[in-house]
Amino acid sequence: MFSFLYRAFFHFTNSRTNDTMAKFPGVDYFGFDGLLSEEEILVRNTVREFVDEKILPVIEQHNRAGTFPMDLVPAMADLGLFGSTLPQEYGCAGMNNVAYGLVMQELERGDSGVRSFASVQSALVMYPIHAYGSEEQKRTWLPLLARGETIGCFGLTEPDFGSNPGGMLTRAEETSDGYLLNGAKMWITNGTIAGLAVVWAKLNGVVNGFLVEKGTKGFSAPEMKGKHSLRASVTSELILQDVLVPKSNRLPGGSGLKLPLSCLSQARYGIAWGAIGAAMACYDSALNYSRTRLQFGKPIASFQMTQEKLVRMLVEITKSQAICLQLGRLKDAGKVRFQQVSLAKSNNVAVALEIARSARTILGANGILDEYPVMRHMANLESVLTYEGTHEMHTLIVGEDITGIPAFT
Repeated sequence: MFSFLYRAFFHFTNSRTNDTMAKFPGVDYFGFDGLLSEEEILVRNTVREFVDEKILPVIEQHNRAGTFPMDLVPAMADLGLFGSTLPQEYGCAGMNNVAYGLVMQELERGDSGVRSFASVQSALVMYPIHAYGSEEQKRTWLPLLARGETIGCFGLTEPDFGSNPGGMLTRAEETSDGYLLNGAKMWITNGTIAGLAVVWAKLNGVVNGFLVEKGTKGFSAPEMKGKHSLRASVTSELILQDVLVPKSNRLPGGSGLKLPLSCLSQARYGIAWGAIGAAMACYDSALNYSRTRLQFGKPIASFQMTQEKLVRMLVEITKSQAICLQLGRLKDAGKVRFQQVSLAKSNNVAVALEIARSARTILGANGILDEYPVMRHMANLESVLTYEGTHEMHTLIVGEDITGIPAFT
């Protein structure tokens, strides 16, 4: 991993258009850097600088326009940000899970939509191909996805089945030529721009994964418009009408709902880290604003109520960092449980949303302007609270784990 990261770091450094260093100092009240390896810090700092120099200067205009900054994709691929925990033999970086989490943290400090793009590409497309695909599928698709030459999407959620994916209506029927897919998916990140969709459908009543390529007859992915949240992200429907895929495009490594749920657990891990980045951005903006905004002849940072808000933000960020760092270490040791991922995702996103709301109050009326990142992060986090498992569903997952009693219905 180390040699790959140094190559990526120097590639990015040499491609910079100016000599400014990263503007963001980080939020590290308890000295978490001392618990990170040299490689992990290198990853974090490289992506932090990339966010400062490449994402922050353009993200507000993309948020206004409702577009994803596609020109960032080659640079993100060069940095090894797609499928970054997968083996180097497939063109990936081979990072550990803490380093991957730090990548997600920094990308979401830029914008949830950018983190979502990388998260879907990595955890929801490349991971299932690596975990459940054939060797031919891995060698065909993983290098293309790692280089950003192909963009992927993950088709699980349906119009009537979000928190209950097992109720999906999408069906696969085996024929002499392959599999015939019929159904519809909704709220699919990257769907319209994807060249490859990992689509989950019931074959003889059992959930299976299929690779559906863009341009296949009967397959379309219209973009969903009119969003107030995740505007710098492409959200789509997937429509499958008698879509014939070859038998070689079924993921052969297993079947059942546990397969897509394992992919979601990978994505939720990254979201837990990403929420810290959004929270950091809001805290940093509010802290800097409070030091310079004068009221009654002195900065508002001198008022007790403002300090209480800032301290509460810092406390929650610090707690979230502790949760994620231990979660990452457990994941690297192969000891993590999906219930622990649920706790981290639900807690970190909820507190990040509260931090965004509190930061907006410190900025006052200025907080609604896109001169500052707070309102954009707040709107994004409203979606992040819901997707990849709602806050309520994750609460019940942990509740069942500690009581032994399921309360989902």
